[in-house]
Amino acid sequence: MTEARRAVVVGGSFAGLTAALLLREQGFEVDVFERTPTYLDGRGGGIVLQPDTVRWIVERPHSFGVDDISIGSSVTRYLGVGNKIVHEEPAAWRFSSWTTMYRVLLDDFGTDRYHIGEYAVGVSQDDDGVDIRFTSGRTERAELVVFADGISSIGRRRLQPQFQPRYSGYIGWRGTVPERAVSVETADLIHNATSYAVIDASHLCMYPIPDSNGSLSRGDRQLNYVWYRNVPEGPELDEMVTDQRGFTAPVSVHPGQVQQRYVDRMRSDALELLPPAAAELVTRSAQPYIQIVLDIAVRKMAFGRVALIGDAAFAARPHAAAGTAKAAADAWALADALSAEPDIPRALAAWEPARLALGNNLLSRVAEMGARSQFTNTWDPADPALHFGLYGPDQ
Repeated sequence: MTEARRAVVVGGSFAGLTAALLLREQGFEVDVFERTPTYLDGRGGGIVLQPDTVRWIVERPHSFGVDDISIGSSVTRYLGVGNKIVHEEPAAWRFSSWTTMYRVLLDDFGTDRYHIGEYAVGVSQDDDGVDIRFTSGRTERAELVVFADGISSIGRRRLQPQFQPRYSGYIGWRGTVPERAVSVETADLIHNATSYAVIDASHLCMYPIPDSNGSLSRGDRQLNYVWYRNVPEGPELDEMVTDQRGFTAPVSVHPGQVQQRYVDRMRSDALELLPPAAAELVTRSAQPYIQIVLDIAVRKMAFGRVALIGDAAFAARPHAAAGTAKAAADAWALADALSAEPDIPRALAAWEPARLALGNNLLSRVAEMGARSQFTNTWDPADPALHFGLYGPDQ
């Protein structure tokens, strides 16, 4: 009997858990190491369920389907002054929450080999395997290591330190509001739609998601939004993303940690600038938080026996709603490559070119989308190039 090969996945979020599940199917003994000292329930907001995002649920046996963990939309709707519908077109998407999807994947993987509070700090390899070193003093060795540790990836920093996040010129204010906490008019405008408000050098996107307990019922659900606002790089941005403890956030200022003066100003601006439904979401969200909108691209994703996937390799602006879809697609393609080629370095070398092409294409598209809304004021609601999609509009 052949001894099972071992894989270590660094990062226990969506990308890491998808990779871990698929590698385990390939016959690897898989351990996941997550730096956060607690499970990740409650983190993140809404996500759009593209085909790659839900492929694990669709193609593997489960006691539930996609419709049981998500909310459907029938239209894309643009709101103007006084909540006037200025553009509307059919659009069938499904929305869920990051927490809901994380729970599905973690339940399927289990917690026996999911290790929390382990911060990877070093990586080295030889012909036979890879050593991962952690701040706890722990060292793990495996034949394959997958870094799925997000925008702040230690894998990318160790293997390609020359590639740093680039600031887009704007941030995203994010938040959720219980559906029962908003007016009937606002709930009716958003409940079955991807809703937008486009104003000068800014735009906001809204849609419904399950509540923290997974309820899909009207009234129980959450209404999710992200409002993109331009902030110059430099002292102004640095001051804004310094949290209440005095720490400067590299990626996001978490709920409850944004300086109150910025929350108050954002709410005041919403009442002045946004359609009433959008302003109601912004002003009624209890703990809005800030996402620093970044671009990250690498020139390599495969390094012998080490792979970078998801945001550890390419982090794209949210406009195509493709972050989780790309993370899942990277993991599925990696599993396919390892199935076709048992030699790990050769499999990773074959896997890499298509992943690099997809990542660069996605970054180019979302940068153009962001420029049209935030800088050139050329966002056209009727233009299909502005639709969601990992591989292109509506794909």
